[in-house]
Amino acid sequence: MIVPNGLRYTSDHEWVLVTGDTARVGVTDYAQDALGDVVFVQLPTLNDTVKLGSSAGEVESTKSVSDIYAPLSGTVTAINDVLADSPQLVNSDPYGDGWMFELSIADTSELEQLLTAAAYKALTDS
Repeated sequence: MIVPNGLRYTSDHEWVLVTGDTARVGVTDYAQDALGDVVFVQLPTLNDTVKLGSSAGEVESTKSVSDIYAPLSGTVTAINDVLADSPQLVNSDPYGDGWMFELSIADTSELEQLLTAAAYKALTDS
């Protein structure tokens, strides 16, 4: 299982790349493996306001449908439109082309609740 350093993680298996006051969000390698073949991704809409821990979308796979949870509160500033036609990118490149959405961070103190790569790896190894 790949757990890149430099990202932050949630216990719900989302990853976050923070650049300034923007966060790019996707699901982890662990999550995509557990989901199986992803066949559809429902993303939030541009300018949606999301709250930490709330559902921001869904991933449908051959095994199940799972929520994508907002790892931080903020406003959606970008979505990965490519996933509409190529949802399998979530499986093949979860940390790259399989990213899901970006948001402007409303409360930077919420970053403290995210896990480091080492803490996330310990969570998934247990």
